Amino acid sequence: MEAQTDELFPKTQDAAESGRRYNTGILPSQEIHALIDSGALRADPPILAEQVQPASIDLRLGAVAYRVRASFLPGKTRTVHHKIDALGTHEIDLTKEAVLERGGVYIVPLLESVKLRRGLSGVANPKSSTGRLDVFTRLITDYATEFDRIPEGYAGPLYVEVSPRTFSIKVRQGSRLLQARLRRGTPSPSAAATQRLHNRVGLLTAPEGEVIAPNTIHRDVPVSVDLRGRGDDGLVGYKARAHTDLIDVDRVGGYRVTDFWEPVYAPNESLILDPNAFYILVSREEVRVPPDYAAEMLPFNPLKGEFRVHYAGFFDPGFGYSEDDSAGSRAVLEVRSFEVPFLLEHGQTVGQLVYEPLTRVPDRVYGQGIGSNYQRQGLKLSKHFHD
Repeated sequence: MEAQTDELFPKTQDAAESGRRYNTGILPSQEIHALIDSGALRADPPILAEQVQPASIDLRLGAVAYRVRASFLPGKTRTVHHKIDALGTHEIDLTKEAVLERGGVYIVPLLESVKLRRGLSGVANPKSSTGRLDVFTRLITDYATEFDRIPEGYAGPLYVEVSPRTFSIKVRQGSRLLQARLRRGTPSPSAAATQRLHNRVGLLTAPEGEVIAPNTIHRDVPVSVDLRGRGDDGLVGYKARAHTDLIDVDRVGGYRVTDFWEPVYAPNESLILDPNAFYILVSREEVRVPPDYAAEMLPFNPLKGEFRVHYAGFFDPGFGYSEDDSAGSRAVLEVRSFEVPFLLEHGQTVGQLVYEPLTRVPDRVYGQGIGSNYQRQGLKLSKHFHD
C-alpha cells in the first residue's frame, strides 16, 4: 500500500527513490497535467504541454489589455470587470503586437481559467525573465482581497496586472509573463524541518574562502548579496539605462546588453543604490533545491532597508541541484531602491528563501532537458540579451 504522510519534511529516504506521495504540498508537473485533463485548469486555445513546468504552470495573456488609471483589488463583492468598467479604460488589441508603456498600469484577462476543488489553492509570481526586465505583474481573481492568490476552491477567470517599470515592452496574445503554483492543503515550514533539509542536501554553500554563518538556517533561509565579484573584471551587476528602446518579451537573445544596461562595480565591496533605479545583482551563496521541494524568495523586510529584492521569486525543483553534489546556482537578485539612496555591503542579507515539499517528485526537474534558461547561473541577465 502506498504510504502517505502529512509531515512537512519527511525524514525517510528521498521521495525520488521511494515514489511516495504526500497529502499536502505543491503539485508537481504530472498532477498539473491531471488537472488539465480533468478540466480544473482550462483555456481557449488549449493549454500547451510546454507551459507546464516542474512545479508550476505558465499563464498566457489573452486577446485584450485594459489600460487603467490605478491598480486595484476588486474586493469581496465585485468582479474584476466591474472594477475595470468603473475606472474607465482604454482597450488594446493583443491579437496583434502591442506596446505596454513604461509606467502604465494594464489589466489583461488570461487565456487560462480554473475550477479548483476544495483543498486546492494557488499562488502566482512573475516568471524569472519577467522579473529581470523589471516588469511588475500581479495575478488577480474575481472577488479578490489579495494579489497573487487563487483562493481555495476558486472557480472562474484569471487576470494579470502588468506594469512595466523600466523598459516599455512589446507583447501579444499568448505571451507568458507570470506563472502559478498550485498547492494542496496549507503546509507551514518549520525551523527544525528546514535545518534537517539543509543538513541533508546543503541548501546554501558559500564561495571558496567564505562560510555560511552558523545558526542562520531557520524557517526562512537567508540569502546575501555578492559585491566582490568572481571574474577578473570585478563586475558585480548591471544597472538599467534610463532611456532605451522597447523589448519584445517573446524575442530571445535579440538585444545587446550595452544598449540597455550599464556595468556595476563595487571596488570597496559596497554599492550605493540610486533611488528608483533598477539593478541586477547576484547572491553570494549558491542555492540548491532538491527534486522533491520547491522554494520561493520572499519579499525583503522593509524594516531592514528601503529597497525591494526579487520580484520573481519561484525556484523550481532541481534548481542548482545534482546527484554528484557539484556546485549549485546563484540567485539573481532584482533590486530597486525607494525614495532615498541606500548602501549595500558585501554579504548583507537581502532576502529569505522558504522551502516547501511537493506532493510527489515531478516527472521532470529544472535543468534536465526542458530548456531551463538559468541553471548553473552566476550573474545573468534575462534570456532576451546576448553577450
